[in-house]
Amino acid sequence: MPLAHVFLALIVTVIWGLSFVVIKLGVGSMPPLLLASLRFLFAALPAVFFIPRPQTSWRILIAYGFFLGVAQFGLLFAAIALGMPASLASVVMQAQVFFTILFAAFLMGERPGPHQILGGIVACLGLVLIAWPRLSGGGGVPFLMTVAAAAAWGVANIVSKKAGRVDMLGFVVWSSLIPPLPLLAFSLMLDGPDQVLAALSHVNAGTIGAIAYLAYPTTIFAFAVWGFLLSRYPAATVTPFALLVPVAGILGSTLILGEIVHPIEAIGCAVIVLGLAVNVFGIRVMRRLRAA
Repeated sequence: MPLAHVFLALIVTVIWGLSFVVIKLGVGSMPPLLLASLRFLFAALPAVFFIPRPQTSWRILIAYGFFLGVAQFGLLFAAIALGMPASLASVVMQAQVFFTILFAAFLMGERPGPHQILGGIVACLGLVLIAWPRLSGGGGVPFLMTVAAAAAWGVANIVSKKAGRVDMLGFVVWSSLIPPLPLLAFSLMLDGPDQVLAALSHVNAGTIGAIAYLAYPTTIFAFAVWGFLLSRYPAATVTPFALLVPVAGILGSTLILGEIVHPIEAIGCAVIVLGLAVNVFGIRVMRRLRAA
């Protein structure tokens, strides 16, 4: 992968890492599924009127919008509202890396190389080190919801790859038309019309800022770049970059939300970076060793 594309992947990880902090702040003033609905509504509108529909089927667009918007973020927002710490959520969601590689291997015939398998194992150890202290304190339901959200993200990544080399900005914008109504319907059923109407009538500047951050840099820019990279490189090459999301998520949660980072979590972050380095640069090191 060229360094320019590596840099794009790193920018995406920072944006996504900080988005967990924004979600935590947003669900404090608005029902989670309503917040997710508004996120995708504003990601789609008014951009859908100016950006052509990508050259792919509606089946692909609907599948991507459902698994990314309704399944992934519906579960994630609800889990955070139920008490899942933003820092821990940013870690657990990176199980999508392993779900994506697994789905790509079985559904698309992609086979990760030895260095990618080793990098994944190392990074997985880092995830365990970060998650273990918090999981031992309870919170099983929000944790399982977050794991399910990570699996849905893995499916969305495969759908994105199935779309091929399409205009990813248009792909993200048009697929964002799918989640708002289902998410709103679920919010009305679970939270009740009165709570939904009350939240909409008392929107403050903080909530507007959260929706704007989640709709534009997090959804339109980051997922368009992510889809662009997935359409050009194997899933086992691209998805491990998401392992850096917890680093940004934990730092942001500590500085903004005051969540405490345990020493073992700091060690886990370092192990994740090591795993990513093995995955990204391992093939180059192996080639140089063979050449020597």
